[in-house]
Amino acid sequence: MAILRSVDEIAAVITAAARPVQRTIVGVVGSPGAGKSTVGEALVAHLNALSASAQLVSMDGFHLPQSRLVELGRRDRMGAPDTFDVDGFVALLEHLRADGGSVAAPGFDREVEEATPGTVSIAGDRRVIVVEGNYLLHDQGGWQRVAPLLDLALFVGLERDIRLARLVARHERYGKSAADAGAWALGPDETNAQLIERTAARADHEVRLA
Repeated sequence: MAILRSVDEIAAVITAAARPVQRTIVGVVGSPGAGKSTVGEALVAHLNALSASAQLVSMDGFHLPQSRLVELGRRDRMGAPDTFDVDGFVALLEHLRADGGSVAAPGFDREVEEATPGTVSIAGDRRVIVVEGNYLLHDQGGWQRVAPLLDLALFVGLERDIRLARLVARHERYGKSAADAGAWALGPDETNAQLIERTAARADHEVRLA
């Protein structure tokens, strides 16, 4: 597995993997706080500067509603594999691969921790779809249907101490107290991170940006 250390290197790999007619779907995977969104955003901006017509889509839009998680008894571990609508996520990827037209996808509001249905519009001219999420390479609970729909899978690696510090800061930024932020980062987030890290070997390349 090659390690990619710049956005230029990632873009070159995507260009080489691009499908000539259908959309190319690139998965960006990593543990909570590893920087998936940052990498995805930088990559899409770079590709668009190269006229590659790219767009970012986040798996976070498929979080189950908090009310549903309460009903299922899963609210205290929101972010685990079984707290997402994996069927809906797979359906979106299948649609993106099969249909070159416009597609609507859900976004996610971190202020209230709820999905925002239909708020991401993917135009028909978007030929590279960069999908970022935790469980794109997970192989259980329905997630095993995701990897075959990706043309390229990238795993974002980051030292644990840096990742945890970023994660705690993010939780605090969105309203958690310092104590609650630390508890969540070392509790549910860390449980999920251990699961996600075990999927790294299934990626095509590892990303470690300076």
